[in-house]
Amino acid sequence: MKLKVIVHNAEEGGFWAEVPSIPGCHTQGETWDELLQNIYEAIEACLSVDLEGIELKPEDRIRIQEPNLAQTSPGKQMERY
Repeated sequence: MKLKVIVHNAEEGGFWAEVPSIPGCHTQGETWDELLQNIYEAIEACLSVDLEGIELKPEDRIRIQEPNLAQTSPGKQMERY
């Protein structure tokens, strides 16, 4: 995945960067190397999902039904997905 990152010189020294395609994704660094490390971490954090805060509705849950192996012919194996 390629993302556009815009890097700015910070008035107080160092740099700050933003990712326009991910709202709220920005970071800063005192050096170029620190900025690069921080931008990777910021993108990862912005794209990750905290599942603890999400409440699933019953229709959102996945239901797995096991096949009835007694109805298959002898010697034939069922594949599980």
